[in-house]
Amino acid sequence: MLVDGRSGSGKTELARAMVEQKPELQLVRMDELYPGWAGLEAGSRHVHDFVITASVRRWQRWDWANGSPAEWHVLDQRRPILVEGCGALSRANRALAAYAVWVELDEESRRARVLARDGDSWDGHWDEWAAQEDAFIEREDPRGLADAVISGNEIF
Repeated sequence: MLVDGRSGSGKTELARAMVEQKPELQLVRMDELYPGWAGLEAGSRHVHDFVITASVRRWQRWDWANGSPAEWHVLDQRRPILVEGCGALSRANRALAAYAVWVELDEESRRARVLARDGDSWDGHWDEWAAQEDAFIEREDPRGLADAVISGNEIF
């Protein structure tokens, strides 16, 4: 299962609610595996190569404090996986996923949520990340690939 959307749209809250309803789901949060602020594309590929198609499904945590790869996390091969994050819903990933959701919300609301959630950690990074989101959305059309489109206003 894939949950995608722009930063601050409500993906994380939706994924948490889904895991609460279905505790058998293993949650993979892409925020934990993006290799830095320029890593949206690499994160999407990582999900495809290691979480979705690998014979042993796993993901590698990115150590944001040190700016380097950290430990690997092996997933239970018998349990379903929920991947949450911008870049999860690529064409390649969607072809192998049972269900996909796109969460959308206007930019002003998303920025306010990110600021409330993360404080100033996004200073100087919002535009860089948004440009990566734009490129991904233009190329992959995740909204068009989704089984459901949910307003981020409905999540909170």
